[in-house]
Parts: sequence; C-alpha cells; structure tokens
Amino acid sequence: MRKILLLGFILLGSIAFSQQQNVSYTITPATFEETTSITITINGSSINEAAWGVTGNALYMWAWAFDTNDTTPKGTPLNGSWTASDESARFTYNAGSDTYTKTITPATYYSATGIGKIGFLIKAKDGSGDKKSQDILVEVGSFQVTLNTPAQNSTTILASGGSLNITASNTNGVANYNLKANGTSINTAAATASYAFNHTNITGNQNYELEVTQGTTTIVNRFAVVVNPNTISQTIPAGLVDGINYNPNDATKATLVLDAPLKDFVYVAGSFNNWQPTAAYAMKKDATAGSTKFWLELTGLTAGVNYTYQYWVVDQTPLAGSPSLVKAADPYSTLVLSPYDDSGIPSASFPNLPAYPSGQEREVTWFKTGQTPFVWSQATTNFVKPAKEKLVVYEVLVRDFDAKRNYQDLIDKIDYFKNLKVNAIQLMPVMEFEGNESWGYNTSFHMALDKFYGTPEKLKELIDLYHQNGIAVILDVALNHAFGRNPMVRMWMNDPDGDGFGSPTTENPYFNTVAKHSYSVGEDFNHQQARTKYYVKRVIKQWIEEFKIDGFRWDLTKGFTQNAQGSDTQTNAYQQDRVDVLKEYADYSWSLDPTHYVIFEHLGTDTEERQWADYRINDPISKGIMTWGKMTDEYNELTMGWPNKNIARMSSSSRGFAGQRLMGYAESHDEERLMYKNLQFGNSAGSYNVKTLSTALSRMSALGAVSLLVPGPKMIWHFGELGWEQSIFACNNGVVNTPSDATAGDCKLDTKPQPQWTGNWLGASDRGKIYNDWAKMITLKINEPVFLGSVTISSTNSVTPNIKITNAALANTELKDVLIISNFGVVANAVATGFPYTGTWYDLMDNTTLNVTDVNQTITLQPGEYKILGNKTATLAIADFEKEATIKLYPNPASNYFTLNTETTKVEIYSISGQKVKQFDAIKSVDQQFNINDLSRGFYLVKAYNDKNQTQVLKLIKS
Repeated sequence: MRKILLLGFILLGSIAFSQQQNVSYTITPATFEETTSITITINGSSINEAAWGVTGNALYMWAWAFDTNDTTPKGTPLNGSWTASDESARFTYNAGSDTYTKTITPATYYSATGIGKIGFLIKAKDGSGDKKSQDILVEVGSFQVTLNTPAQNSTTILASGGSLNITASNTNGVANYNLKANGTSINTAAATASYAFNHTNITGNQNYELEVTQGTTTIVNRFAVVVNPNTISQTIPAGLVDGINYNPNDATKATLVLDAPLKDFVYVAGSFNNWQPTAAYAMKKDATAGSTKFWLELTGLTAGVNYTYQYWVVDQTPLAGSPSLVKAADPYSTLVLSPYDDSGIPSASFPNLPAYPSGQEREVTWFKTGQTPFVWSQATTNFVKPAKEKLVVYEVLVRDFDAKRNYQDLIDKIDYFKNLKVNAIQLMPVMEFEGNESWGYNTSFHMALDKFYGTPEKLKELIDLYHQNGIAVILDVALNHAFGRNPMVRMWMNDPDGDGFGSPTTENPYFNTVAKHSYSVGEDFNHQQARTKYYVKRVIKQWIEEFKIDGFRWDLTKGFTQNAQGSDTQTNAYQQDRVDVLKEYADYSWSLDPTHYVIFEHLGTDTEERQWADYRINDPISKGIMTWGKMTDEYNELTMGWPNKNIARMSSSSRGFAGQRLMGYAESHDEERLMYKNLQFGNSAGSYNVKTLSTALSRMSALGAVSLLVPGPKMIWHFGELGWEQSIFACNNGVVNTPSDATAGDCKLDTKPQPQWTGNWLGASDRGKIYNDWAKMITLKINEPVFLGSVTISSTNSVTPNIKITNAALANTELKDVLIISNFGVVANAVATGFPYTGTWYDLMDNTTLNVTDVNQTITLQPGEYKILGNKTATLAIADFEKEATIKLYPNPASNYFTLNTETTKVEIYSISGQKVKQFDAIKSVDQQFNINDLSRGFYLVKAYNDKNQTQVLKLIKS
C-alpha cells in the first residue's frame, strides 16, 4: 500500500538508492479494537538513524488503513508529504530505554470507522532515497479470520478442470461461513471454528468471496482463480499496432494488441464483460514466427459509450520474487482511470470524468468507439512554426500558472502571452503522471494525457487557440524513464512483498534493472532495445498527429546511454550510443513533421551537443536539434551585482555550433529563482541595495537586454518577466526549506501560489516595466533580421557586459549593427562601448538618438541601466510596437491575395528573416487585392504606408 500512496511525492532529479531498514516493534495491547488506545514501540537498537541523516531522534510514522475486508483503503491520517512528514506523525524518543513510542486510537488517528487492518512504517522526515522501514500490517478487532489456503487476495493459476482447496479458521469460537464464486454461493458451513472445502472441476475464471459471520460482524476474504485458456495461435491481422486499434468502418469493433514476451496467456477484463473474462476474452497468440504479440478483437461495442479494460497477464513459471499474474492497463493507453488519483481531480477541470470501475485495482484503460474527431481551425492546419533562430519560448507549469490550475487558465490568459510577444510556450510534462501534485516528470503512461489539467479536447482547444495567435506549443517529455505504475515495468518486475509494484527483472524487454547512468530517476529505459524504440516512436506519433504539437523538449537526454554504468564521469562524457539513438528519434519526428522542434536537455559537452546542433542543418528544410543552454549562475551573478561569471557562452557560436541552435536561458523550472537570490545575496553600495525589492526589480529589464537579444532561440521561466521572487524551495505554507535542511526536506515540488494575478503585478509600475521592456525586446528579436547575425560578447567577468551583434547580409541602409551595453554594478560606471563606426545611433527602446564621434567613447550608466543601440531605427519592430492595430488584413491565412481596409501609398512584404520579397507602389484603394501567388507558403510581415507616411506592420500567413 505504501508504494501506491507515495509515488506522486517522489523528489525527482535525486540519485535513487535504497536505504530501507527493518525495525523490530511491539504493539500494546496485542489485540485491540479500532476504539482502543494502543502504543507502538520501536526498538531503537534496530534502526540506524545516522544512515538516514536523522538528527534529534526525528523519526515519523507513515500510516494507512483498510476496511474490514482488508482490501479497500480507508482513513486519512496526518502523514504530511513523503518529503516532509507532518509533525503530528513524529515518534517520542525515550533515551533511557532507547525506544521510540507513539500512542494512538485507530478510529481517531485514521479518521475512520470500520477499520479491519492498519498499516504503517517508520521513516525520516524526508523519505527520499528509501529512508524508511519495512511495511508493518496489523489486524484490528478481537474477531479475526485467517484464510490459510489460498492466501488472501491471491490469484491461483490452474489448468482447466483443476481444483482449489480452501481452508480457514476464526477466533472467539464458532462462526458461519458462506463461499461465493462469481457472486453465487457454492458452499456453506454453520457454527464452526474452522472451514475446509475443495472446489473441483474448475473450467473458468473464478472470483471468490468467503464471508465469515460471528454475531453482527462479517469479515470477507477474497481470492481468485485464473484458468489457462489453452491460447489459440492465429496470425495477427495486417496493419494492427500495439494498443487500441479502432475499426474505421465498424464502431462495434476494436482490436487490442499486447506485446508480452515470455508470458503464457493473457485475458482482457473490462466493463464489456463485467470484469469477469471468460475464455471468449482470452487473447490469441500471433502465429507469425518469432512474434510475442497477443491480440483480441472486441465485438458488440456501442459507439459513444465509455469502456474500460485491463490485461490479465500470466507467467506460469515466473522468476523468484515475481508475480505469476499482473493486472495492468494498456501501455499504449491514451487515457487511464486511476483508483489513487481520480478522486482529487476537480470536476471543473475534467467534467463528466468516467468513474473508476468498482472493485478493481490499479489503472484501467479508457476507450470509446465512434468518437467525433476534434475540428481544428485553418490556423492549425496551415500553421507555420516560428523559425528556430527567432524562438522565444515561455516555459510554464500549468499547475502553478493560475488559480484554476488547468488548461483553461492558459486559454483565458492568451492575451498575456500575445502582449509579451513570445512565439512559443513549453508545457512541463502533461502525460499521465503519478499523483496530482507533481511537476510531471514521474510519468507512468507517456501516450496518455494526465487528467488533472483538463480533457484532451481542452488541450486541443488550447493548442488551436495559440496557433491562431501565431504561438507554437511545445511539450516537455520524460522518456528517459518511467515510474512504477507503468505496465511495462509491472509485467516484468520483482515484487517480493506482493504489493503489485517493484523494480524491473532481468527479463524486462524495456527497462534496465539498474540505471546505466548517474542521474537515476524512476525506472531506466534501455534505448538500445527495439521494443523501447518502438514505444518512444509511438509516443512521438501520438502527440504530433493527434495533438498537433509543434515540438518536444526531451528531458534528461544524458540518460539515453547504456555505457555510463552509473558513473558521473562516463555519464557526462561523449557516448556514441546516445548520439545515435537520439538522432534516430529526431529523424522519426521529422519524418512526421519536417519542421518539428527537437530540443534536448543535455547540458553536456560541446563535442556531443555539436552532433545534434549541426545534425541535418543543411537540409532543404533546415533541421538541427536545439539544446538547452543553462546560464542561470552566470546571469544571476550579474543581477545580484557580483562580477564573477562569464555570460559569453549564451551564444551558439561559443559552443562551436554551425547554426543558432542553443536555447539559452537565465531561468528554468529547475533552478533557484533569480529574484529570490537577488533579495538574499545581492550586492550594495550606500543607499543602493540589491536586497531591496524595488531595486532588485529595477535590474531585471537589463537582464532581458543581455540575454533575450543574443542571437538564437531563448527561453523564459514563467513569471520571470514579472520578477517573481518566491524561492523554488517554498513550501505550501510559505516556509522556505532548502535541500540543506536535513530534517525538514525541501519543498521544490510543492504547489506555489499565484500572487501575479491576485496582486495585479502586471499593473504595478516596477513589475509591469519588466514585462513591457521584455515584450519590446522580444519584438525586436523576432522581427529585426539583425538579430539573426553574429555576436561578440566581451567585458566578461564584469558587471558591464558588452554585446555586439551584426548581420553582414544586410545593407548599410538597414538596421544591421546593434550594440548592447549595461551596468549591473551597484555604482555608476563609465561603460566601454566600441561602436563599429561613428555617426548617428538610435536607442532601439525609445528611438532617441546618440551622435557618435569616437567609436571608443564611454557612456555613463547608472546601476541597473542599459542601452540597446542600433545604426538605424527598428522599422519592423518598435516603430509599430505600441500602435493600435487599425489596419486589418484579410483573408489571413491567404492563398492567392490579401486586402487591406485602408488606402495605401506603398505596401512591402518581408520574409520572416527580414528580407524584402515583394513591393506594391502607387496609391491603392480600400480592399485592393494584393497578389501573392508567387510567394512560398509561410509567415511574412506586411508593411503598409499611408499618405501621411505612417506605417503599420502586420503578420501574413501564406497558405
């Protein structure tokens, strides 16, 4: 039970290793009712507190309970979280006897009645790394029933016609026994203290209930038999894939396919057979030589009805410690129902959520025939992704973005992203993860949408809306690993404690038994296995084709090797097998969508990352894999006012990349927040103190200037543009617990509040200024071709970095040179410039001019001040940034022509890279047709002039 409850709370990113200890204990009195006060005593000599890093004798109880049938979870003790136990769960240490004690009354402590069994374990306050004892289970009540054979909740595998011997005994004298099979009574015994019955000639699967009654109390013991159906061997129909195959011509049918090497037979149990599968629901074995696939066509289905099912997978001769029967959802589920998580999903987020089927266990797969396909708008059908070189990605955790904590929040806030001018959002993982309060990296079903954030239709609505507004949608995917609920883990697992969860066995065709790299998280995929590759490609296909996702950010790509053997040195070194398999996955993505974004979180050596950044970059449709460029420490030193770091590696050229493929960032989900560290560790001089909120905020616009405008794709972590100062380690209660707090446990994964909206941060002058300044900078980056040029970053290890950007492909009459200077010090500085030539230069943020007579002249900047200077004004960007869009372009997208709702004197069309591709001169009347038949499909900028020489720039999609 413990594993079921805790998986959603595992701290990701830490190295996993087992520190479990077995403790000795006593419970006084030994026999008790749920209303009896009991004392649990732990022998201190049986536990090594130091091994868990425990100080102050801080040990805690993690508790759970079952009903009188010992099967259904019951009660809500104050456990807290796995990484931070509630103080009410702490044991009392008795130094004289070296014991830990805790006195409870079960009904009170578990907040429940009708308790048949309590369970608990002992743990450190932060249980990460398996800092816990064995599971301890204790029966409640003076009347007890012992099922001797078979074991309670067990399943016995029999040949057809076999028999099952059932024996039981009870306390407190005689009791009445009633044995039911599949709901029908087949044997009774009255007034006895022991029971025996042999059920013979069993030809079908049986679910047994042994009801034992004494006085007014009835205890039910459950167990089952699964009969070997003598699997039929038959060639699988052509064209079927693993998982659910809908029949496009007949909504009454669907075919299920499961790849199950080393398994003997498989049943399909579901709502269509009342979860009691007969031989008709035994899957057939593919007769193709060497095939390990099972398949079954379901018939008699009704279109539009919600169906659920599981596979009952049987290995009659399992490895020691492995179960003979595993009940598992389909690995290729696109939606699953969970007995652990679904009760916590708000109905407002997922209306009409199908109910989890009563009496079942673990996840089940949902499906429905005759579904009405989502109708995508023309904007999505014709969506042209922003160029990689111009990407400004907004990384967002749906859970912490706004109060609803769902996709509707992002739909409602579309104008927030439009006005910030970002051209892509990146959602932290939304695939089915374990628990509801999560960052999503503890994924268990990679093809299924997690229900906590909303329905599949709502996510599609979000994607479609963002495409209508020119914004790409990228998904963060965690395909390095899967967590314990994943069916491909569970079908080949070690499960010595019989709780239905465990680690992969040596027979597992998908997972390593031990991670082959040093960043072990969950269970480690073996990406050299053909089945793993097939699974990953199916995941890619699902999200690209079904959800029109524009790109993936691949989490923890360092783990995609079999050669590091858990070593940091080898994990971080170049690994050819990792390079090859990741290129293979990228190739598959591009085979489905040639412009798909492929982004790796590798953070590795330049030698290896160049393999991806330069891969197929010279294709007719330029490819190249983008890599995350973590520059948090370097930029945070600047914002704090300390001249200790070098920001030169923010550019792709600094890594030796052939193109602009480094997705640099100053902040991501995984790092401490810049503003928090500004306030904690900022520099000061006189009255100027970075630890003061208003001062720290005033420096964040300069951060945007020296980070966002560096050529190449860039990323923002959500609310960095508003100066969010809450620590990444802030707990739900507002307390900040860092990883150095050994007893408290950090709160990195805790849900964070959203003061951005309740506090109207956007309307605040200091925070709103960051947002508006960054929006202008992003507009410059996206629209001005100079920012596709080359960059030189000098004055490194200084509080006055100097950035020069030039695009030699542009004419001298265009904006082709930009100089960015800044002062991150805490006193005024005369900042070196190094203009490429003299003449009039323009401040691109406000269009003021500067007459440069000496290319080496200095400019005095106040603390936190910056300048973005260009040789010309930003005609494609800032000149139009604050104008109201009075001119309308129609139709858009357009295939043959477009019109404008105003008279014009000149109309120019620019490519997305800033090159003029077409011009219309002379006065054109309202609704004049501008012919674009000769233009290629893609994004363009249309610049319209009127008779007052006023201009407006509009976006055009040529379809």
